[in-house]
Amino acid sequence: MQQEIVGRRTFLASVSAAAFARSAAPAGAADCHHHIYDSRFPVDPNAVLRPADATVADYRLLQKRLGITRHVVVQPSTYGVDNRCLLDALQQFGLATSRGIAVVRPDIPNAQLKHMDAAGVRGIRFNLSPGGATTLEMIAPLSKRMAAFGWHIQVNAPSEQIRAAAELWNRVPVPIVFDHLAHIPEPGGPDSAYAVVSNLLQKGKGWVKLSGAYIDSAVGPPSYADRAAIAKAYVKEAPERLVWGTDWPHPTTRRKPDDVVLFDLLAVWVRDESTRTRILVDNPERLYGFSS
Repeated sequence: MQQEIVGRRTFLASVSAAAFARSAAPAGAADCHHHIYDSRFPVDPNAVLRPADATVADYRLLQKRLGITRHVVVQPSTYGVDNRCLLDALQQFGLATSRGIAVVRPDIPNAQLKHMDAAGVRGIRFNLSPGGATTLEMIAPLSKRMAAFGWHIQVNAPSEQIRAAAELWNRVPVPIVFDHLAHIPEPGGPDSAYAVVSNLLQKGKGWVKLSGAYIDSAVGPPSYADRAAIAKAYVKEAPERLVWGTDWPHPTTRRKPDDVVLFDLLAVWVRDESTRTRILVDNPERLYGFSS
C-alpha cells in the first residue's frame, strides 16, 4: 500500500509539472493513445501491469499542459476484457471530444458491441505482449465482426510478430492501426517488418501511431534520437496515415517520460507545420470520426 501511495504521488507530480509544450497544439489536436486507471474497477486476475490510479481528472490536467482537446482512451491490459472503466471514462469525458478502443473476445454479444459503439468506441485492441487478454488467432474472426460497425483493429505487437503475420494483415477486412511506431527499430529491406507496415500504409489499409518513443529507445530523453529514423520514414512514406499519442500514464516503465518532451518531439520528426496539423487534427478526424 505504501508503495502504491508513493507511486501515486510521483505520478501526480509529473502530471502537474509547470512546464508547457513549446510547440503549440493546433485547434482540435488529438492525443490518440492514452489509458485511464481507476481503482473503483477490478483488476483482471491475469494482469501483469497494475499501475496506480490515473483518472479522468488527472488526464484533464495533462490536456491543459499540452493544449490537447480531443483524445482516444485505450483499454489497458490491466482490466482484460472488462471494459467498464473505459466506458465510464468515455461517459465522463463526453462524446464530443473522446473516443475509445476496447478489448473483447470473439464470444462478445452484438448487443454489447452496439452499446460500445454508442458510447464512442471505434475499434478493438489486440495487445500481443505478455499479459494481453487476446491472441493472434482472435484477429480474423473479430475483424469480420468489426467491419459491420465501421471499426478498426489496433495492434500492439513485437516487430517480428508483425512481419511474420503479413498475410493476416492483408486478409482482414478492416483498417489496422499499429501502436508505438510498430515497435520497429529502423526502416528495413523488402523482407522486414517495416516493409510489411509500409505496404499497408501505401494500400490505404494501415495506420501507425507516432507514440511510445521511450518504449524502444536505448538513448532515452530528451531526444530519443534512435527512434527518429523510423518516425521520419513513416512521415515521408504516408503522412496521411499517421496519428500521434502520449501513451499516458506510461504503464510499462517506472521512469516516466515527460509528456511535454514527447509532444515537442513531434516537431522534430515533422518539421512542416501543415503536416503536423494533418497528423494531430485531420487524420484523427478520419480515423475516429471526430467532428470538424
